[in-house]
Amino acid sequence: MAKFRPLHDRVVVRRLNGEEKTKGGIIIPDTAKEKPSEGEVVAVGPGARNEQGQIVALELKSGDRILFGKWSGTEVKVDGEELLIMKESDVMGVIEA
Repeated sequence: MAKFRPLHDRVVVRRLNGEEKTKGGIIIPDTAKEKPSEGEVVAVGPGARNEQGQIVALELKSGDRILFGKWSGTEVKVDGEELLIMKESDVMGVIEA
């Protein structure tokens, strides 16, 4: 990925592919798939400023696997790769291994 640094409390996320089949074994065509709400953090901003003007660092870091809302973020293309930019508050949680 090109040198792209998100600002403030924003994170750059790469969507992870959804399931190709249902639990019953039915293959889901590309046109019927819902976009997954799971992704990997690619880059994080330095943090937002609090009321005292101090920067509060983000809890997320590059490499974290996260869950986010279906309509969260703004889709962008960087070096031909489709990514999402969203605020840290749009992230529901981190998936721990």
